[in-house]
Amino acid sequence: MKKSVVSKEYQKLQKDIIQLQEQWKTSLDPDCVRPNLDKAAMEAGVPVTALAAIDFDISLFLQWIEDIGVLLSKYQPEIETSMQSIKSLLDEETAKRWIDEAFAFNYIYFASFAEENNLDGWIPQFVAETVLRPYLQLTAAKVQDEIQHGVHGAGCPVCGEPVRLAQLEGEGKKVLHCPRCSAHWNDRRVACSHCGNNDHETVKILTIEGESAAQIQICEECKGYTKVIDTRQYIVKPTPAMLDLNTIHLDFVAQEHGYKSAGETKQTN
Repeated sequence: MKKSVVSKEYQKLQKDIIQLQEQWKTSLDPDCVRPNLDKAAMEAGVPVTALAAIDFDISLFLQWIEDIGVLLSKYQPEIETSMQSIKSLLDEETAKRWIDEAFAFNYIYFASFAEENNLDGWIPQFVAETVLRPYLQLTAAKVQDEIQHGVHGAGCPVCGEPVRLAQLEGEGKKVLHCPRCSAHWNDRRVACSHCGNNDHETVKILTIEGESAAQIQICEECKGYTKVIDTRQYIVKPTPAMLDLNTIHLDFVAQEHGYKSAGETKQTN
């Protein structure tokens, strides 16, 4: 695998964030997440978290935001003022709104929140997403045994995150991994993981010079791409979140060639 283009300091920050999330998860009551495995909804592509009953502890949520603020400020002291502002802005109702909008990937809401409150544009959504993930990961852990396959075009069957990362495991089976909630599910090796196209003429592979363990699967039908990493070549497998981060150069390559992390629905007359 090619050496990551991500700085060691940023990798260290991400590892610290993942460690913090693991600590947060241990403080959750396991019964605060009650999935509803509606098979018909799942087959229609509805993510499990959309129907799950989740009891969010708002006081804990606010404490976690303070925790991540301390960690981010350690690496980037210049944002400490912004984190203090967020602390003063987040009452219970605003925290609930953040949870709802993070669930919905509503980047427009968070961009507006940042602009209205004179914050760097990336901070509110990054913080909200970071503190939401322990709940998503707990949900995934509870239903993982029931998640064997996904619905092409629907993203992660647990949290709805667009597909972008697969690993080759066992005898070469392609397994999709979600860096957001850590769910994993099987997919056909030759199929586009976005639209399901399995025509070998239009589903192709981009190889990366000097990287025997990494390739990019591209689809000429939907213009989507998936990073496919042969982690059988790894001595120690990283978490999906770290693997996704350390292969971000593959995203750049795919996007430079005109492909997207979420495939497009083909228009028909």
